[in-house]
Amino acid sequence: MALIDVIAEVAGKVWKVEAEVGQKLEEDDEVVILESMKMEIPVGAPADGTLKEILVGEGDAVAEDQVIARIEA
Repeated sequence: MALIDVIAEVAGKVWKVEAEVGQKLEEDDEVVILESMKMEIPVGAPADGTLKEILVGEGDAVAEDQVIARIEA
């Protein structure tokens, strides 16, 4: 099995964590919602798999292209 990184596409703040470690995800299922420029931007799973690790928490600042979670596919 491979670990796949979930990447923040924009810089912003983690508004809400939508998924839990151990949860089975399908491609495009929401993992977190970022707030950037007063907009809510969902970050989805890049592939089907099981969420193994969440690297950010609600309120955390994230940079563009930062790894925010990992999925085992």
